[in-house]
Amino acid sequence: MDPILLLKALILGIVEGLTEFLPVSSTGHLIIVGSLLGYTDDQSKVFKIVIQLGAILAVCWDFRERIGKVLGGLGSDPVQQRFAGLLIVGFLPAAVLGLLFHSTIKTYLFNPLTVAGALIVGGMLILYIERKVYHPRVDNIDAMRWPDALKVGFAQAMAMFPGVSRSGATIMGGLIFGLSRKTATEFSFFLAIPTMFAATFYDVYKNWSLLHVADLPVFAVGFVASFVAAMLTVKALLRYVSNHDFTVFAWYRIAFGILVLVTAQAGWVEWAA
Repeated sequence: MDPILLLKALILGIVEGLTEFLPVSSTGHLIIVGSLLGYTDDQSKVFKIVIQLGAILAVCWDFRERIGKVLGGLGSDPVQQRFAGLLIVGFLPAAVLGLLFHSTIKTYLFNPLTVAGALIVGGMLILYIERKVYHPRVDNIDAMRWPDALKVGFAQAMAMFPGVSRSGATIMGGLIFGLSRKTATEFSFFLAIPTMFAATFYDVYKNWSLLHVADLPVFAVGFVASFVAAMLTVKALLRYVSNHDFTVFAWYRIAFGILVLVTAQAGWVEWAA
């Protein structure tokens, strides 16, 4: 196996794990970093699907106690049934809109320059939202109602546009719709589970012909790197949101987006789609 290819897999796995649950767009970063590394062939399409699965399994592991309670209480516990219902309601907008527009978005919007523009615009929106003063009416997930979950679900659906950030859209949307920062962040993590599992299996189904046994070492390196990096990121982000807002991520998005556009305009980097 080519050691350079394994190194690329390691780098991209770390990038996925670090960015999946931060409001900076993991998909956007994978597109940009993958282009920079020259890893944009057919194998890379399946690889990016596999490492996203690694990141979401890290969340499942971190929240295994609550997930276990939900699964164990689906048949008898009203609290857990209600929680599962919230996740279903929140998942529906992305599921429906994803089925309708998935192919179009993949074809026309998955390129570094489009991502750079979305990073900048998203960063500006985060700065605007963070300047507002919010008075949350929902302090924990169990106090959420189905309209709250549906609104956050529509916010999540905006992240189908690469560079928007699924976690950024759901967390910022949650703040706007009355959730506390901690509640919005935790619900974003839980909502990622059905959303990312569905997106992963759908992409695997669509790209089944690109799967090859010979690629397993590359996928394994990326998967493990993504899993470990995501575990560390989730714990760090939950601690961070207790005392900080997301302004630093907004400035990072803007700076990174401008850097990509400047390097493209100056001809320093030939960004591949």
